[in-house]
Amino acid sequence: MKFGLTQQFDCNYLPDQQEQLLVCVEPADVLKNVFSDLTESGFRRSGSQIYRPQCSTCKACQSIRVIARVFKHSKSQKRVLVKNRDLVIQISNQSKPEYYPLYESYVNKIHFDGSMFPATKEQYQGFVDCEWQKPLFIEAWLDNKLIGVAVTDKLDYGYSALYTFFEPSMSKRSLGTFFILKQIELAAGENLPYLYLGYQVDACQKMNYKQNFYPHERFFDNNWHLSVKNT
Repeated sequence: MKFGLTQQFDCNYLPDQQEQLLVCVEPADVLKNVFSDLTESGFRRSGSQIYRPQCSTCKACQSIRVIARVFKHSKSQKRVLVKNRDLVIQISNQSKPEYYPLYESYVNKIHFDGSMFPATKEQYQGFVDCEWQKPLFIEAWLDNKLIGVAVTDKLDYGYSALYTFFEPSMSKRSLGTFFILKQIELAAGENLPYLYLGYQVDACQKMNYKQNFYPHERFFDNNWHLSVKNT
């Protein structure tokens, strides 16, 4: 299998750090067949690219996955489900025109200090569209209005959460957490073992929500390591 190493660039997670990615450079027909296995080795998809951080002096990024079939809700996560029990959940296998305005509003109002600001259609399509992998879109509706979308990939071993965006005025509903819980539920309901959440970076406060779903495993030293919440 062929891989390439990108040039170094400013890290999206840690200030004053440089980031470098290991990218699988196989053709689309090969990528489709190896995507699940590469995810098992800590890789992730963005658009048509499968990558993994490969920084020479930093190992802060650790792929994290929730063990869906034995997942235990915390008290706060149960409250999130109760808070959102009035939502109607639907699943689409294709992107819809009404997604982008919601994405644009979310990025520009909530992540205006991040690398994705300002939102553009090209940016949105760049991480969603993929010629060899069609993601699923989990929609949340309130009073016949779309208020949130979670983009996720189905894998051989579970689901991989790509990105979630929602109506900024609904922030008090904790929709980010809610959509993760729904994806865990989706995986468990299909008897699939894992929900992959991308990369956990302990020193990045914005990423720390990922470690609140137990039990989970982190990938480092070329292996998955179990983390169970202390009781």
